[in-house]
Amino acid sequence: MPSRNLLQYAIVLFKGLAMGAADVVPGVSGGTIAFISGIYEELIETINKLDFGFFKVWRTKSFSAAWSTYNLGFLLALFGGVFISILSLAKAITYLLAEHPVLVWAFFFGLVIASILFVGKQITTWNFKVILAILLAIAFSYFITIAEPLGLPDSTWFLFFAGFIAIIAMILPGISGAFILLLLGAYTGVIGILTSLSEGITTLNWDIFSGAFLKLLVFSAGAIVGLKVFSKTLNWLFKHHKNLILAVLTGFMVGALNKIWPWKEVLSTRINSHGETVNFLDKSILPSSYDGNPQVVFAIVFAIVGFLVIFLMERFANAKKTPM
Repeated sequence: MPSRNLLQYAIVLFKGLAMGAADVVPGVSGGTIAFISGIYEELIETINKLDFGFFKVWRTKSFSAAWSTYNLGFLLALFGGVFISILSLAKAITYLLAEHPVLVWAFFFGLVIASILFVGKQITTWNFKVILAILLAIAFSYFITIAEPLGLPDSTWFLFFAGFIAIIAMILPGISGAFILLLLGAYTGVIGILTSLSEGITTLNWDIFSGAFLKLLVFSAGAIVGLKVFSKTLNWLFKHHKNLILAVLTGFMVGALNKIWPWKEVLSTRINSHGETVNFLDKSILPSSYDGNPQVVFAIVFAIVGFLVIFLMERFANAKKTPM
């Protein structure tokens, strides 16, 4: 593993900040940011290497030797940046979703449309298996968007499960962790936990902080378990069945567009852990049937802006791969 000085670790921290900003927005992948910034392979290799052998090296040599062997300075700087970024942006996302839901979802919609094209373009061979994989993934993903959520977004087992599944975005470039949370119906719940954690820190309110921190620990535990379970399997699948994996990812995103559609009708609500009434189940409707100002023109503009974010990221990544 490469040896780094303080400045180089600061650069890794900055890349983590960029990954965190990406992971809090459905449609932008933290894995894609890692790929563009040149740390993707090191990240996957470091994660794959993590095991209980760390304690053996610590016992037989020293803590610093184990820390260096397992490249934990890199992980600490990177995930420290990710955590800081997510925590900083969560409150802003919560506010925008509450005050400008149509425009925010339109922006997300544009992001995901561009991500579909970005991932789909990487499919090199089109055959019956690829097309079938896309169609099955579309059907499965769409079914999830219209089904009643598996559990309450802030229940313990559901938070663990959401973290377990969402971490897939850290492994494969092109799909967003926030997008998976959105598909599971856990996005607003997790963002709410991060907002409460930030509020508890800034107001020095121990009750708010401890409640949010415990929920975040459950989510993080699921993510850590998922990271170890998925990393080797998905890397193997990506190397040996790349087209099928890309087809499944593309189909998942197409089917989930229903979940991100900006205009919704609320079918049922629930009381969250703060005693607030929040949406539980809804359905997509036409802008003309929307209960409120549909803001169609502005929604289209924000969707285009979202699309351009991914488009420009892809252009930047391609420019980096082009030899000078």
